[in-house]
Parts: sequence; C-alpha cells; structure tokens
Amino acid sequence: MLSVADAYKAVLQTVRDTGTEVVPFESATGRILRESIQADRPFPPFDRVMMDGIAVDYDSFARGQHIFGVEDIQAAGAPRLQLSNTANCMEVMTGAILPELTDTVIPYEHLSATDHEGFRRFTINAAVKKGQHIHLKGSDVTVHATLLSPGRLLGPAEAGVLATVGKTHVTVSRLPRVVVIATGNELVPVEATPEEHQVRMSNIYSLLASLQQAGISARYVHLNDDREEMETQLRPLLETTDVWISSGAVSAGKYDYLPAVLEQLGMQQIFHKVQQRPGKPFLFGVFKDGPVVFALPGNPVSGFMCFYRFVLPWLQAAMGAEERPQAYAVLQENVIFEPALEYYLPVKLFLQPDGMTAARPHSYHGSGDLASLLLADAFMALPADSNLFEKGRPYPIWRFR
Repeated sequence: MLSVADAYKAVLQTVRDTGTEVVPFESATGRILRESIQADRPFPPFDRVMMDGIAVDYDSFARGQHIFGVEDIQAAGAPRLQLSNTANCMEVMTGAILPELTDTVIPYEHLSATDHEGFRRFTINAAVKKGQHIHLKGSDVTVHATLLSPGRLLGPAEAGVLATVGKTHVTVSRLPRVVVIATGNELVPVEATPEEHQVRMSNIYSLLASLQQAGISARYVHLNDDREEMETQLRPLLETTDVWISSGAVSAGKYDYLPAVLEQLGMQQIFHKVQQRPGKPFLFGVFKDGPVVFALPGNPVSGFMCFYRFVLPWLQAAMGAEERPQAYAVLQENVIFEPALEYYLPVKLFLQPDGMTAARPHSYHGSGDLASLLLADAFMALPADSNLFEKGRPYPIWRFR
C-alpha cells in the first residue's frame, strides 16, 4: 500500500501528452493554450486620447495662451488629422488617435466654450500638465512582445487579447477521450424508480460533472457484476479512449471483479490501495498502447475525493496546463483522527478579515455520505504522522467548488 505522496508521484509519471488541435478563438475558452501569442502591433497602436475635450500644443499654453480656436474634430476611428496652427486646438473624442502637432488633452470639464460668428473657442480654466490624458503608443505592450505562453488556461481576458492581435485560430491541447464506468447490479438509471434493494446512478454523474467543469466531455457505460460482460463491454474501448475512470468493484468483495478483468485485458497495475481515508481501495494502472485507468472506490465521497486529488491533476498535466501552487487554508477547529492514514476532510471555506482562507469542518458520516459534499467546498489533507490537528494551523486543500 503506497503513501499518498508516492501514489501521486506514480500517477504523474504516466502522464501522456494528449496532442494538439487548432480551433477558432471564439471556441477556445476553457482550453489549454499550446502556442505562444505575440503582439502584432504595439498596445495601444497609436497615441490614444483618453478623455473627450481638446488637444493642444502644450508649448502654446506654457507661453501664456489660454484661449484656443477650434480647427476640427478628431473622432474615434477616423484617420489622423493635423493641426495647421499651434495657436489653435482640435476637439478630440475618447479613443481617437491624437492629432499631429498636439501633445496634451484638456477635458471638457476644465473648459468653457464660446461661439462667435460660427467660430468656436475654448478657454482653459484649470492647471495643465504636458502630455496629460494621453495613452501613449506602446506604453502597455511593445510589438512582438509575448502576451500568452503555452500552458495558459484560456478565459475571457485571453479571448480579448486573441481578438486584439487578430488570432482567429489558436493551437490548444486536444481534449482527452474519457469514459466513465459505473459498476454494480444495484444501479438503475436516474429516471427509474428503484426497488428497495436498488439505488439510482449518482457517482458517475458527479464524475461527469467534474469533468465538464474542467472542460472535458465524457461518455459513460454501466457494467453489471459479471466478469464476461465486463470484458465484453470494455475491450472495444481500448482503442477509442485515453482515460478510463470507473466507480466501484475494486475492493475485496466477492463480486468486485474489475481488477481481475482489467488484468485479463492487459492492464499493468501500478498500485492498488493508498494510505488515505477516504479512498483507500483505489486502483491505478495503464495499458501499454491504450488508456490510463483510474479505478475509484464506489463510496461516493471516496471516488469524488480521488478524482480531485489524482485524476484531475493527471488530466491537466496531460493537456500541458501550467502547474499551480498548492492552496492552503487555516483549520478553524481541532480535529482528532486516530488511524495512521492521510485524512481528507471535507471543509467549508471562507475568507477571514486578514485575507487568509479559513476552513471549517462539518458533521460528516463517512465516505458514503454523499449529501455532506453539499456543505463543503474542498478536501483538506491532514497528514498521517499525527492524530491531533490544531485549530489555527494551515493545511493543504483541494477545491472542488
């Protein structure tokens, strides 16, 4: 039986690159970038007016001139105009290119306007600083600067940047082909009315939703507790999928046939059982030229925890995602746990006034208590080398909400 650290290391040693594909940038949100994105022009691409008002040559103002006649209007999106006389000004709109021979913008609220025989003048009524209210060309980003690097999770901000540089199609990680496998004669479809001895399928829907939250679509199959049926249904999936995630049939029960079936199909077992609670009977293996197999325990909290602790990191690494720093939270009450196992405690997270993330445990009735996950946001890892975990100490957390 492996420690959690050794099991996690063994899992990551099997990571396989999922490959890449090119998609329209509008469809890339939630995907992992696999190319560098450079600026094709400076940001901003011109000296940009930041406020509605007038643009003047500052030297004219500095010589004592406070009244400027208007020559024209520089609108946003219009070609650049040129001031013909620096004793005059140009009305300018926010977002417009700065007219030639001007270098300072004065907003309308610092001006008073007069009209005489169709000629408009503005008087400056406030202090003026040279270069004010101008967003200078290239002051944000220089041309050819790298804006996005491979491994970046693409979101709304990245979509705007891709559009700005004209990147209509982008190279991203190919999504892994995943199948979620439900096991057990006791399982019936969600829409069915269970008999007294039956339960509706639920674990696989938690797993499917967790995958969907990570941007991965998956299909599912249901295997009854029959060795021949298991082999018959699983064999065709060997060449059409990258990852198998199963729920149940991996413990020591008389009908837990899955480990033997997987071995018969050619899976190399990496480990079976991890020094953790919940999730101790967790089996992991690989097919040489086929999928990676995460055979998770059937108890709902166990399988759910193992997904976030082991499966999701594997999927993210396989897609080339940036590695994120480990998150921590401060335990809000003392916890006693006797067995020498790493304990994954469901906790509710909240922010303290000092900005630290705090974690509050709640009543929890073991790995079969599916409803307990409704009151939690994360699992907190309490190490196996202690049995008393004190309030006020930080411990690692794995978020699922």
